[in-house]
Amino acid sequence: MRYRSAMTDGVPPTVTTDPTAILRSRQYAVLLVFGSMLGVLVAAVAYLYLQGVSEAQQYVFDTLPEDLGFDTVPSWWSIPVLAISGLLVGCTIHFLPGTSGHEPAEGFTSAGAVEPIDLPGIVIASFTTLALGVVLGPEAPLIAIGSGMGVLAVRLVKRDAPAQATLVIGAAGSFAAISTLLGSPLAGAFLLMEASGLGGAVMSMVLVPGLFAAGIGSLIFIGLDNWVGVGTFSLTAPDVTPAGTPTVAEFGWAIVIGLSAAVFGAAISRLARSAQRAVAGRRVALTPVAGVVIGLLVLVFVETTDRSPANVLFSGQDQLPLLIEHAADWSVGALVVLLCCKGLAYAAALSAFRGGPVFPGMFLGAVGGIALSHLPGLETIPGAAMGIGAMTVAMLGLPLTSVLLASSFLSGGGLQLTPLIIVAVGVSYMTRAYLIPSDEPSTVSAAVA
Repeated sequence: MRYRSAMTDGVPPTVTTDPTAILRSRQYAVLLVFGSMLGVLVAAVAYLYLQGVSEAQQYVFDTLPEDLGFDTVPSWWSIPVLAISGLLVGCTIHFLPGTSGHEPAEGFTSAGAVEPIDLPGIVIASFTTLALGVVLGPEAPLIAIGSGMGVLAVRLVKRDAPAQATLVIGAAGSFAAISTLLGSPLAGAFLLMEASGLGGAVMSMVLVPGLFAAGIGSLIFIGLDNWVGVGTFSLTAPDVTPAGTPTVAEFGWAIVIGLSAAVFGAAISRLARSAQRAVAGRRVALTPVAGVVIGLLVLVFVETTDRSPANVLFSGQDQLPLLIEHAADWSVGALVVLLCCKGLAYAAALSAFRGGPVFPGMFLGAVGGIALSHLPGLETIPGAAMGIGAMTVAMLGLPLTSVLLASSFLSGGGLQLTPLIIVAVGVSYMTRAYLIPSDEPSTVSAAVA
């Protein structure tokens, strides 16, 4: 997984500025205040964006079929819906400025701070992707929207602002945009810092305004939820029984799950990148085809298992807690069909649409772990926890974030499972390094101040 930070371009020069002097400067205090104010605006925009996605999903997949005269939602309904999504996304990417966001098949990546002119394409392509049920999450679009709003705000206030100010405020906007999406502002902060490789003086500059913006953004999300009452749009922990002390058998399963997740994740990534190269040459024509493929996989799942198409559609953020809470209701066969159908749909979505890779990876990891828990020596919750961590790192390549997401998602029970999660994540991460070799140098340089 490659992530080129906004602060780097090739091998950056060594930082010589004293970070303590920067933190004590008047200009930095102004950035703190400005970043905090921006956090209010960005969080409000992010909340409205997520609310719009939620209401559009409900209308398209629940209300619209009834309005058209269907007594129940047809099992084939998602095929034309996803084809329309593909057409709209393909046209947006092809005709609007920029690339409408990064290619999700390339992982959790960024080519730098988002230019304001790219924001319309990012918003339209990602909203169309998410609202019409494609298997991707909102985290990457929100990060890009927050960054673009930050850059725009700086340029409106001071057109000749130094690059450092644009960097810090753009990052603060990203922090605020996903302040509650992953269940905690800290989870979002870990994701952004680990993905960008922040370190040294640059991390000192960016971290404090980013945390301020994330904290204020969380309060805005909570306040808007109390006002409009539609939900916090946060990854919520399921109501699970606290896990017991890890056993020797479960440590053995951690190795198995780590290896399996790495192989499965590598297969999805390779398939997505192969399809991406084909789609890139004929974007308008082939993106609807990718949508039809996802729709057919949904149809296969529904006809095979007689379960809700929502298990294959969407990012899995809302379905993940329900899956774990009702794991006993799933047979091994249904879980295997779900793993195959959503995995292939995930690869198709990564190849052509615009969205984030985090939530589908977590969902698939939980499905795999629950399926393996039907075998001796592995309970459901430890299996799901290890699966979430191992599959997340297989898709993102971010080990610290993967451990944090898996542990914090399961709340108190997840803390006792942390040693197992660490082993599963470590095995998956190392195996992934052999299966998906990086194209970039492995050495990490200090970022330019």
